[in-house]
Amino acid sequence: MTKIPQLKLSVLDQSPIRSGGSAVESINESIELAKACEAAGYNRYWLAEHHGTPSLAGPAPEIMITRIAAETKKIRVGSGGVMLGHYSPLKVAETFSVLESLYPGRIDLGIGRAPGSDQLTAAALAYGSEIGVEYFPTRVADLMAFLGNGEPPTKVFKRIKIVPKPNKPPQMWMLGSSDQSALMAAQFGLAFSFAHFIVHEGGKRVLADYRQRFQKSDFYDQPDTSLCIFIVCAKTEKDARKLALCRDMVLLLRERGEIGPFPSIKEAEAYDYTELDQSIIERNRPKSLYGDPNQCRKLIENISKEYEVNEVVILSICHDPDARRKSYELIADAFN
Repeated sequence: MTKIPQLKLSVLDQSPIRSGGSAVESINESIELAKACEAAGYNRYWLAEHHGTPSLAGPAPEIMITRIAAETKKIRVGSGGVMLGHYSPLKVAETFSVLESLYPGRIDLGIGRAPGSDQLTAAALAYGSEIGVEYFPTRVADLMAFLGNGEPPTKVFKRIKIVPKPNKPPQMWMLGSSDQSALMAAQFGLAFSFAHFIVHEGGKRVLADYRQRFQKSDFYDQPDTSLCIFIVCAKTEKDARKLALCRDMVLLLRERGEIGPFPSIKEAEAYDYTELDQSIIERNRPKSLYGDPNQCRKLIENISKEYEVNEVVILSICHDPDARRKSYELIADAFN
């Protein structure tokens, strides 16, 4: 097994909307959480992109990056990720060039293939564009050319200049939960982050294939990987299990097509679960880790060794924003 360097901990924030709360509150809670995570010593803070959902308040990660980078001093801030299929590569390159110019050495551009929305919302985002998902690799190549020094595959774009263009581009990551995303990251020579919190099986093979097939680029000389997990931490295992009940309920309802605000512990405990519900929860449970600080440290260390990554990106969602902040702080403290 590959020797793992010192483990880095990072954050994925989906700006969850909690039951009884609002999307505006969620955005402000993300800003406060980012400041707490920097103080706790996390390496990077990624903002997710989702559209038209009552459960997540993050349609514009590039705006949140600007706000959070201004509120912090050292932590890397980036997108986890921009859903590139919706947008012009030129516009994304310009936006993140400005961000990197404002906050040099601190900006990450994570990109994803998923729509982050339903089909109707995705169509509204495209708004008349006839360029389908089959052109996604071309978008990636054009984006890399705009940010770097290569030539875009879309030949007519060769004369386009990015202004401003920082001395170094933002770090580029491909995000995904499939072998297709990993293969694309390897072929383009980008870093790759596997979404364990979405697909908890097959990730080791996907990451191994990525490393084997990696072709160096102007952005990376060698493969770089991370693993994104869902985990909640509390002072005791019993309290952590209560926090995890809410995630169990969310995944259960999502399979039924019922997407709503993140429930409270009281709502999760009061829900009338059937035997089928319980079986679905057990099937989904490996996607959601929990424990006291020592348990969480062991879980994170073990999964990082299993997947051979030296960076774990943590997604924690709790109904109580104080419990969510405390979850991140307890995990950071457990790793000193």
